[in-house]
Amino acid sequence: MKSYPLSRRMLLKAASAWAPPSALGIGLMSASGANAQTGLRWANLTPGFTTLLTDYMVAKELDKANGLQLGKPTAYTSVTTYNNDFVAGNYDVCISSWDTFAARHIAGVPLQYVCSITTGNMINIITQATGPATIQALKGKTLAAPQSTGTYRMMRAVVKELAGIDLESHAVVQNVDNPAASVTLVMANRADAGLTWEPNVSVGLARVPDLRVLYNAGAEYRRRMNLDLPYFGVAVRKEAIARDSTLVARLNKAFGQCIDGIMGNTEEAVKIAGATSGIPPEVLKTAIASKRLEFKHTSMQSEEGRRSIRTANEFLVRNGALSKVVDNGFFAE
Repeated sequence: MKSYPLSRRMLLKAASAWAPPSALGIGLMSASGANAQTGLRWANLTPGFTTLLTDYMVAKELDKANGLQLGKPTAYTSVTTYNNDFVAGNYDVCISSWDTFAARHIAGVPLQYVCSITTGNMINIITQATGPATIQALKGKTLAAPQSTGTYRMMRAVVKELAGIDLESHAVVQNVDNPAASVTLVMANRADAGLTWEPNVSVGLARVPDLRVLYNAGAEYRRRMNLDLPYFGVAVRKEAIARDSTLVARLNKAFGQCIDGIMGNTEEAVKIAGATSGIPPEVLKTAIASKRLEFKHTSMQSEEGRRSIRTANEFLVRNGALSKVVDNGFFAE
């Protein structure tokens, strides 16, 4: 039998005929020609509430309903690694604090912000019953806090403007790697107070009932500014958007449906996430019922959404937490 050398083009053509579409990084089309199924990598942070979103999305197949392929999320326990891996492009869709995304955008990281999903009510400083009675009484005391996070920068800015206190000069800040560690140190009396966010606050209250909230960033911001303080949201890498011009709208819709589902039937939602969140279902329900874990979907495709970020951004710039206000390129359209 006579043989012929194969060109590179012929080899690639042959390979593409056998390779699954996901391996080639291209969209899948249904037989009816419906929306492309966009393959995306995403992640969550455990213990924490992000698993409530990712598990609910998968269980209810909201990704498929919106023409997306969100496989099993990569689980992280370190906030720093979680955020840095998104910056490095190791996954496409990230759930984190909006100001962390803003800081990375300003630094040139190719990302865009899709929507906000919670308010700053989640951000709290907690203490023991016998601990400091006011934020002013933290002077000279030890504050455990994950300093690498946007949450820390946001709380520091809120306290600085609204209470006239710079936490770093007012207290002795002890760095920790995740929000659960702040609670652990307070419970063990190894820190006078801890900066953390829900559901870690409710976890601590369930274990040590006389723990209390010393300062709630979202509540104080709303009281003084008459606006919600945006907090956690969803960002996507620009490379993923470049592959699919309809991706942003479909991601935004999927997360909106996710929030509606969680708030519409919280009992069901916490059962879905209970096995992997590291948080008992009853604790998650307590966090949501207390309104400290306040889910609120706000699209960046709306002027209302963009205004909420710009206002909070200006607030953080005034207090040295961000270098400047983001440009319109930050918002995913």
